[in-house]
This record gives sequence, C-alpha cells and structure tokens, in this order.
Amino acid sequence: MATVSVPSHEGITAKALYRAVWRWHFYAGLLVLPFLAWLALTGAAFVYHKPLDRLVHHQLLVVPPLQAGKRAATPQRIADAALAAQPGRVFRYTTSVREDSSAEVGVVTAAGERRVVYVDPGNAQVLGTLPDRGTFGWTMRRLHSLDLLGSWANALIEIGAGWAILLVLTGVYLWWPRGRKGGVISVRGKPAQRLFWRDLHAVTGIAAGGALLFLALTGMPWSWFWGAQVNALANGHHYGYPAGVRVQVPMSDQRLADGTLPAWSLQQARLPQSAPPEEAMADMPNMAHAGHGGMAMGGDAAQPGAIGLDAALRVFAQRGLAAGYSVSLPLGARGVYTASVYPDDLQRQRVIHLDQYSGKVLLDMRYADYGPLAKTLEWSINVHMGQEFGWLNQVLLVLACAAIVLLCVSAAVMWWKRRPSGSLGVPPLPAQPRALKVVVGLLVVGGVLFPLVGLSLLLMLALDLGWVMRRQRRGANDLPA
Repeated sequence: MATVSVPSHEGITAKALYRAVWRWHFYAGLLVLPFLAWLALTGAAFVYHKPLDRLVHHQLLVVPPLQAGKRAATPQRIADAALAAQPGRVFRYTTSVREDSSAEVGVVTAAGERRVVYVDPGNAQVLGTLPDRGTFGWTMRRLHSLDLLGSWANALIEIGAGWAILLVLTGVYLWWPRGRKGGVISVRGKPAQRLFWRDLHAVTGIAAGGALLFLALTGMPWSWFWGAQVNALANGHHYGYPAGVRVQVPMSDQRLADGTLPAWSLQQARLPQSAPPEEAMADMPNMAHAGHGGMAMGGDAAQPGAIGLDAALRVFAQRGLAAGYSVSLPLGARGVYTASVYPDDLQRQRVIHLDQYSGKVLLDMRYADYGPLAKTLEWSINVHMGQEFGWLNQVLLVLACAAIVLLCVSAAVMWWKRRPSGSLGVPPLPAQPRALKVVVGLLVVGGVLFPLVGLSLLLMLALDLGWVMRRQRRGANDLPA
C-alpha cells in the first residue's frame, strides 16, 4: 500500500490516530489475552470456592450439628486429638465457621511441613488432613495468582494487569461510533464472517470493559513492585497498624502473616510481645532477643505461666469475633495469642492480640481503624473477590469473567480470519508517523505509574521499531485497514 505524504504543518488525521491506537491495542491483546482468559476462568471458579470446598472436601469440612444440650469438646482437647493423629507443633487453631463445620488445627511436622488436621468439634474425632492451603479453593486461588510458579510470578500479574488497562482504554477509542451504527450495540454478519467476530468483540468489550478495568486495577495490590510500594505507603511506619491503634508495647520481629493469611492492609503487621513473669524469665536464658525461644505447643508444654488455649479462646469469644476466626499460637516466651478473622462483611474484620500469660488484650483492631487508603483498597479487594455484595457480587463477577473469555475468543478468531498467511498480522502503519509518537507518549504516562509495565512497554517498542516496522515498510506485511 502506498503511503500518503502529509506536510508537517498539518494536524494528525483521525485515520492516522486510529491506526496508531489500533496497532498498540493489537500488541496489548497479543501479550495478555491468553493471560486474561486464564485469570477469568480461575477467578470464576474461586468466586464460589466456599460451597465448592464443602462439596469437594465434604468428609473433612462437614460434620453433624451438635445435639441440643451436648457440650462441644474443648479447643485443647481438639488440638490434642489433632497432634495424636499428626505429631508436631500446633501453630494455628481455626474455629468452626458454622454449626455443621469442622474445626481446623494447623500443625508443623518435625520435617517442617505445614498440615491442617480437620476435627469434629462435637467429639474431637479426627476426620483427616490436608496440606496447609491445600483445599480446592486455595488451589484455585494459587492458580489464579500464578503462585504455583513462584513469587516472581507476581511481576507477571503487574505487567498483565497494566496491559489489560491499556487494552480497555484503547478498545474504547476503537469502539467509538464515529457515525457508525453497526458494531456499536449490535452485531452484524454471520459467524463465518470476520465482521461478525469484529462486532461481537466490540460490543462485548464495551459491555465488559468497565468490569475488566476494575478487576485489573484491583488486582494490582497483589503485584510484585507496585503492590508492595502501595502496601508500604498504606502501612506507613506503624508496622502494619494504623496510627493511633498500635499500642505502645514492645513489638517483635514476628509477623501476623507468619501464622495466617492477613488482610492486604496487614501484610506487614508485626506482633506485639508478651511480658513473661519474672520467675519464668529466670529459667530462660538468651531471652534478650525478642520473638525467639521455646515453642508454645506441640509435644512441648506451653510456656510456664501461660493461660493456655482454652482460656485464650474464652477471651476471644467474649470479645465477639465472627465465627470461623483463626488463633495463631504463641511462638516463644514472648509470643502472643492472635485471633484474626476476615469475613465477607468488612465491618467484622478483626485482629486481637493477647498476652499469653495475663490474657490482657494488647491490641484489638477493626476495619474502622484502617486509614482512608487502606479502607478503599480493602473494599475494592473485597469486591474483586466477590464478597462485598453477597450473591449479586458473585453473579456479576462470573458474568464479567464469561465476557472476558468471550473477548479473548472473539479476538483470536477475528485475528485468525484477518491475518495474511505466514504473517503475524500486525495492523498497518499510520500514514503519519507522528500519530504513533502521540500514542506512545500517552502510554509512557502509564509506564511511569506502573514501572514494570513501563519496562515491558519499552521492550515492545524496541521490537516494533527494530523488527516489525522494518518488515512493514518493505511491504512484507502490508494489510488493508
């Protein structure tokens, strides 16, 4: 195709700008469409992970409700039964989330493996074990976050989410009617035609674009670089706790995340320290370094003078925590009992630390204590996970995931029908090279906000300039608009 020479004093034409935007929309899709389809499929499965867990692991999670007038086994008895079945050290105890749910006891084995023992709280009968975070729901979550690939995969989450944002913004520009009627809210043609798939892609995209943009933005908090930086900003210098909430007690090097999965805003939260009685300290050498020492449970007895698991759970029950809360047991002579719960209702999120000797509450924090940034991010994460608006949130998320998969499939079919044989099918160069510069300049702004995305943008730009453009200018890949 012959290029049209445009004098430098003329403005950039709409057609040239359209082609430039189309080119980078194509690149964004090329990079992230398979990734988006994977996230949509695994995300849709995770939305219903709670009922699916009860179905898949029914023999471990579901028990007969306690009969009227019958008392449940004590937490200590349940923990002892778990240790009899799986020797080791108890690091976490999770209460039943409903009347017909089992209790969960997290045990660290002698080999260092973390396992969860499921126990009927009515009679302390062991129902079986799984690896820690080994349920169907956790498997879906790890597949969704690419966690199975290692911690470095969080960088892919950041890059993929950034390019998905670019995909939506450029897609809206390409969809804009400009006097057209077809392909705006209606689909023309038949499935055998490229026009049908082009219109289907456009109409689906404009319908689901807002949801995709929201999911991409709210997925960023889990990313490797950007998420870590924003998390540090949200937490400030208060060890993960908002100013005015962290009490002025000695803090250890142990973290809330060591024993349980905290809310995003508490990922850096450290644990306060218990104050061992003087008579106990006299028999404990090398206790000057906080956060280390003997184990609290698991074959070994609790620390001398500690209140024990049963008393700790009585205190937590009196504080009115939501059902299904987890209790991380003290690690060492200065460790604390920590109860945490993150239910669907954000207002019932709670973290409580107890001194393991006196039972004194060292910190009791709720969602209301978070700062404005942390509250906003926690709310958006809750919506992202389908927990904020009940069944409606779940249905809307599944519909959004289905639309994203349809977007990916329609884009692939449209590309396949359009591309020349033996070619990648990159959209043609605009007649005015300045149009590309304008689009790339706008993309750079996003690259500054999301540095890993910016790095991938530079790599893609180098590939475009160094290889694709040269081929197109030689006419090897020239396509009709």
